[in-house]
Amino acid sequence: MESETAGGPASLTSDKLASIEDEKVLNEMLDIATDFEERRMIRAALRNLLKKKRDKREQERGSRQHELRQQGLSQGGATGGAVSVGRASMNSQLSASKATSQYSSSSKPLSRTAGSNASPAAASIQKCPTVAAPNVKNVKQMLLDWCRAKTEPYEGVDIQNFSSSWKDGIAFCALVHRFFPDAFEYSILNPNKPRDNFQLAFSTAERLAGCPPLLDPDDLVRMQEPDWKCVYTYIQEFYRCLVEKGLVKTKKRT
Repeated sequence: MESETAGGPASLTSDKLASIEDEKVLNEMLDIATDFEERRMIRAALRNLLKKKRDKREQERGSRQHELRQQGLSQGGATGGAVSVGRASMNSQLSASKATSQYSSSSKPLSRTAGSNASPAAASIQKCPTVAAPNVKNVKQMLLDWCRAKTEPYEGVDIQNFSSSWKDGIAFCALVHRFFPDAFEYSILNPNKPRDNFQLAFSTAERLAGCPPLLDPDDLVRMQEPDWKCVYTYIQEFYRCLVEKGLVKTKKRT
């Protein structure tokens, strides 16, 4: 590996990267690459691979729907119900993945205070912790930069803050998918279904990373945009869980 790096960007070509069809391999290459041009080429290859998978999925879906329509016509039956089977199956899987385990009061989802007349957004904000550490700005910016770097290859994700950038749930899914690419198919996600995206991301993070579902999808979809303190707290917890599992390497203090 050292010999390839020593050779510089010339040793890594677009054709060589295009032949790699495993997201894990490209992600690992991106993590260890230090040359700017190499990182640019690897990110481009990741984007192309995700687009190729999405196009293939759409083509297969179109073929299945065409076959179902043809079968319905030949049998003289309606095809609407058959065509919707795939979507119904996906929705049922997303609903079935909702966490049912109970947590202590310190790890319960952030939700509205019972009996309060405040709006859902205000009630959720009341549940979010107050961030008041002396170096909070530095830590917050570092965590934001980390999220941006990990989700950069993903189409439809542009993380600029801990609020509006996360409102459709796609950023959460991209961040989780970056570490668990086999958990679900990213290319079929719909930004117009934020609740499904939130539920998929949180349940996957809980199941594979051990991250408690500190955010409630129902509360998030009621708000015009998520409260940054809530999102920031969840991402901190997700990062901590990844570190505990050895999926994120941290610099040792000397």
